[in-house]
Amino acid sequence: MSKRQKRFEVLEKRAVNQDGFIKEWVDVGLVAMDSPNDPTPGIKIKDGKVIELDGKQQEDFDMIDTWIANHCVVASVAEEAMAVDSQKFARMLVDINVPRAEIVRLSVGMTPAKIVDVLRRMNVVELMMAMQKLRPRRTPANQAHVTNLKDTPSLLAADAAEAGYRGFAEIETTVGVGRYAPMNALSLLVGGQVGRPGILAQCAVEEALELTMGMRGLTHYAETVSVYGTDQVFVDGDDTPWSKAFLASAYASRGLKMRFTSGTGSEVQMGYAEKKSMLYLEIRCVMITKGCGVQGLQNGSISCIGVPGAVPSGIRAVLAENVATVLMDLEVASGNDQTFTHSPIRNTARMLMQFLPGTDFVFSGYSAVPNYDNMFAGSTHDVDDYDDMLVLQRDLQVDAGLRPVTEQDVIGVRNKAARALQAVFEELGLPAITDAEVEAATYAHGTRDMPDRNVPEDLQAIDQMMKRGTTGLDVVRALAKHGFEDVADSVLSMLKQKVSGDYLQTSAIIVDGFEVQSAVNDCNDYQGPGTGYRLDGVRWEVLKDIPQAISPESV
Repeated sequence: MSKRQKRFEVLEKRAVNQDGFIKEWVDVGLVAMDSPNDPTPGIKIKDGKVIELDGKQQEDFDMIDTWIANHCVVASVAEEAMAVDSQKFARMLVDINVPRAEIVRLSVGMTPAKIVDVLRRMNVVELMMAMQKLRPRRTPANQAHVTNLKDTPSLLAADAAEAGYRGFAEIETTVGVGRYAPMNALSLLVGGQVGRPGILAQCAVEEALELTMGMRGLTHYAETVSVYGTDQVFVDGDDTPWSKAFLASAYASRGLKMRFTSGTGSEVQMGYAEKKSMLYLEIRCVMITKGCGVQGLQNGSISCIGVPGAVPSGIRAVLAENVATVLMDLEVASGNDQTFTHSPIRNTARMLMQFLPGTDFVFSGYSAVPNYDNMFAGSTHDVDDYDDMLVLQRDLQVDAGLRPVTEQDVIGVRNKAARALQAVFEELGLPAITDAEVEAATYAHGTRDMPDRNVPEDLQAIDQMMKRGTTGLDVVRALAKHGFEDVADSVLSMLKQKVSGDYLQTSAIIVDGFEVQSAVNDCNDYQGPGTGYRLDGVRWEVLKDIPQAISPESV
């Protein structure tokens, strides 16, 4: 073997070189934003109906084309929108003199190929500028994953409370064992309201059970309702745009907020990309979502992030799909929720494209647990990165929804959440949460610090709880009976939200005093320097005050 150059010997051991990379492979769809097989933008309208879409005649439409033509493209503005030169429209996205309202008036008349043609002309800085102007809600927020390997309820409650206390507006769980879902949902319901009254919680499992738990008042929203950009992937999932629309209406009619989920790379991963670019297929998913009347979309490649992450410009395409979502006037929960690289530098660079301009939810799953406990396959950033995130907010004067906390305050909310859940378990006849479990959950880093539970006993009790028809009102009564009146009031207030339906508005979160903050009453008004959301005033004073900062008075 020839003599090695020592710098190359060092470089090949760098973490980034453990990642997988591939050259563009158009035939299987491994191309980010610009496949030669993507259709040419075009539309024809007759009698108020779309009869030709991106060069395809109505009689040749597949089911996704049909859905987009009939339920998404706004025919009354389509010809005007499609006539705007793509380069000009791209410039409109970054022009501070063109208001957001004018952009979204026209964008809903565009076809998938037209939106690709616009976005592919923009670099990542320009895409971030567009995101800053186009996200529906003025104030950015964040969402966290709260899961663990053992489905340990006291730890879930404590972690949910800490996540809420640290500032997350939404928390999401899933399960290791499917039958644990109602217990996990219950744990987040109670723990979350301890940490942040008004926090929205969900449990991502099979759709019928997910809807059932929402109707019982154990969860507040749903997110993992997936849509896809090719017919065959839909067929493999036993779904169609029509079935997803029906499911969406079921959630809305029961007062449950929901988003669909999609992301570049899913069709490649499932083998049916039809030689199209990942961004083109993802924009079809965005438009399916818009046509279903759903208020938002979780995208940013999500669980398929390794696919765009392996090809040139792939992470740029991930940002472009987020921008495509807000172009359709939809809430975006913008990914960053599955790690895709061994490189901490690359991980943070991927996150900054949503962090810097701000999105409705910068992470659609910051791991509020150590990544070894994250049942969503691990996030780009986890509980061990909290201090880094707080410093980044402070360094750049950017608000990603987190706030500094003290150790003693976190211990307090974790302990209260575990004790509150202990009381609910006692009242509902669930297997006891012991004082030892409460103590362990209060101080734990993760499940490695937790005792095991009797899994068969838990599962049997969960089945009985569901058969009894247990609801959120039973949780309210249990909390009130055992002295947790404030938590009971919060859980009851969340049940009332399902009656009022205010948090079904686009980009809705619940803030202090159970006020709904959404694109209706907090609409993004960015039009250049000095406008839009500004991190200043009381909020900036809070984010500046990290515990490790030295005070002049202490010197």
